[in-house]
Amino acid sequence: MQAQADAWRRAGRRIALVPTMGFLHAGHLSLVRLAREMADKVVVSIFVNPTQFGPGEDLEAYPRDLERDRRLLATEGVDTLFLPSAGEMYPEGYQTRVTLDRLPQHLCGLSRPVHFGGVATVVVKLIHIAKPHLAVFGEKDYQQLLVVRRMVRDLNLDVEIVGAPTVREADGLAMSSRNAYLAEGQRPAALTLSRALTQARQQVAAGERQAAVVIASAVSMIQSEAEAIIDYVKICDPETLEDVSVIDRPVRMALAVRVGRSRLIDNMALVPPNPPESAQGETP
Repeated sequence: MQAQADAWRRAGRRIALVPTMGFLHAGHLSLVRLAREMADKVVVSIFVNPTQFGPGEDLEAYPRDLERDRRLLATEGVDTLFLPSAGEMYPEGYQTRVTLDRLPQHLCGLSRPVHFGGVATVVVKLIHIAKPHLAVFGEKDYQQLLVVRRMVRDLNLDVEIVGAPTVREADGLAMSSRNAYLAEGQRPAALTLSRALTQARQQVAAGERQAAVVIASAVSMIQSEAEAIIDYVKICDPETLEDVSVIDRPVRMALAVRVGRSRLIDNMALVPPNPPESAQGETP
């Protein structure tokens, strides 16, 4: 992979990387298409990264279908599919980790304490291996996107991190490989995430400023489905993920909810009408 990347760079080609864990869906393919628009060569990696799974999480059960993934990527005209093994990425004696101090201390990081260290470590390795000019990540995993951006800035990595909008199914459910875990009849519970976010956006657009009120409404909607078990419902600063109590500028609402075997996450920007001039230029 490094030799191929070196050859492309010598030829003046611009390289984009789309890191994935496979079991691809339309959300992943939207990242590939965005990468194609922004670069000459597109690399997609598939690697179910063991270091971002904690004890008791779904590493072994994580859905996999490599042959289907290959067909989808061939249809999209991907230049290289990079398929490292765990032994290649973490050989015997491996002892180096990348950690962040503050961003993982929010949202998913509280219930998945090893997750973002694993994400940061594998992403920095993939960047060094594939040598991309840019790497594309989906906003559905919003905290992950912020972690990667912060790591790239802090370590002075010469790569642009591009965020791509969340892709949703026709009924509003954010596309995720873990949607495959949903059992028959669990769809209504899963849909409470997108419904709660849409309701929150409407409340804020109508003038509600108290985050506690918006959160309470979302919690009530989610809890109306018995199979939906809330991990967190937060309204936070879109850069630091610190809790926000008054919505007087663009913020990010983020949810994590367990439905049966699935732990689902979703998020949405909430933008109050006519924010103060000091906040108008901010991008949530």
